[in-house]
Amino acid sequence: MKSASTELKAIKGDLKRYAFVLFGFIAVLWGLEVVDIVLGQSLNGLGIRPRTTAGLIGVVLHPLLHGGLGHLFGNTIGILIFGWMVMLREESHFYAVTGLTWLIGGLGTWLVGATDSVHIGASGLVFGYFGYLLLAGFFERRFFSLLLSVLVLFAWGGMIFGVLPGQAGISWEGHLFGFLAGVLSAKILAKKPAADD
Repeated sequence: MKSASTELKAIKGDLKRYAFVLFGFIAVLWGLEVVDIVLGQSLNGLGIRPRTTAGLIGVVLHPLLHGGLGHLFGNTIGILIFGWMVMLREESHFYAVTGLTWLIGGLGTWLVGATDSVHIGASGLVFGYFGYLLLAGFFERRFFSLLLSVLVLFAWGGMIFGVLPGQAGISWEGHLFGFLAGVLSAKILAKKPAADD
């Protein structure tokens, strides 16, 4: 049986690792944005260009590119809040949700995005984390999972309108497919309660 001090050390180690991963990812985003600014925003042309062969590179690169410091700052806050919450729930789920959202969000945007548009930014990841957190409780049917989903709904439920078209310059397609990928992640990763729970 582990002692309380051993468990506390393990928890501290986990939290340090979570912080290292999240802040490391954010540092990469900010570093790339500084490089992009120095290059006159030329990296942004590597975003998703729907239904073009050249635009497929954007499926891989789009979350790493941003249209300025304001754009990046907004996504940084979302990644810190929702990414941290996903990681606290289950570290392995953070990596799975990130990967699925990155790929599905990118491919979905490439398939249905407006012709001659370019899509960049990590907001699809933010919506993926949001979708996962919002629906994980529904799929798992566990008390604390449901409680977290309800809290996310009440605190940030208005975000759902971000998946609808209407705001110029905003990739609602990226938001929509990121959100759907998050919901799919919640379904795939759901831990059902045991029969005697």
